[in-house]
Amino acid sequence: MNTTISNSTLKASIKNAGAELFSLKDNQNKEYIWEGNPDFWGKHSPVLFPIVGTLKNNTYTIDKKEYQLPRHGFARDMEFQLTEKTGNSAVFSLESNAETLKKYPFEFELQLIYTLENTTLNIEYVVINKSESKMPFSIGAHPAIALPEKFENYAFKFEKTEPLKYNLLENDLISNKTETLKTTENVVPLNYKLFENDALVFKTLESNSLTILENSKPYVQVEFEDFPSLGIWTKDQAPFVCIEPWFGYSDTADNSGDLFKKEGILILDVDQSFHSKFSIKIV
Repeated sequence: MNTTISNSTLKASIKNAGAELFSLKDNQNKEYIWEGNPDFWGKHSPVLFPIVGTLKNNTYTIDKKEYQLPRHGFARDMEFQLTEKTGNSAVFSLESNAETLKKYPFEFELQLIYTLENTTLNIEYVVINKSESKMPFSIGAHPAIALPEKFENYAFKFEKTEPLKYNLLENDLISNKTETLKTTENVVPLNYKLFENDALVFKTLESNSLTILENSKPYVQVEFEDFPSLGIWTKDQAPFVCIEPWFGYSDTADNSGDLFKKEGILILDVDQSFHSKFSIKIV
């Protein structure tokens, strides 16, 4: 099942599977989301929940009991229900069930709300704790922006002037090694060497948005004011780049395994809800 929403300038299509955005086109029929060719990467824009990144040994503990979770959690591989739809918006919901409780012992509802507004697609995450205890979780986005021209024709422009320090991954875990992106007037030219060691993980950023430039002109802007962390990723020779606003990231090698003590984790009180929003703007 797929759902399409539209306004006068954009059309967005979302799968019920994973509530995953797989197409965003302008009224010239130009596609801005990666097609999902499995030769490079078979996803388009998965939601990362209830963890972001990789756990040490894919394992964590709650009250000293061990649980297993794959990289980026399970929500992206589950069927969501379409609960509301208008011409330019759609709401998808995933509720905990017997299958999720084996991997993650908390009752929850996860909603993804897609809304088109002028040349912008807003994507809102709502997490509701329906458990009888506090609930630790992370959540993140993973939209892959299609780059139809040569990769080197693109650049990133960060909103603010700041030291763009990122952590390197080692065996999919966050290491203490850091590097800093070199910029000229907040602009970073793209090349595949940047991603030789997998994703660039920015634990914190002052910038609330990042604009992809195509031949020095604005192409797509991703705004992530609500999110403290950001991942940027592509695969060698792939014609896309992922701009990933995150709450949380992979474990460190010396992580204790206790999910409540995991670096970057969010803790949601009983019957409370969490809201965050990011947007993809065609510029």
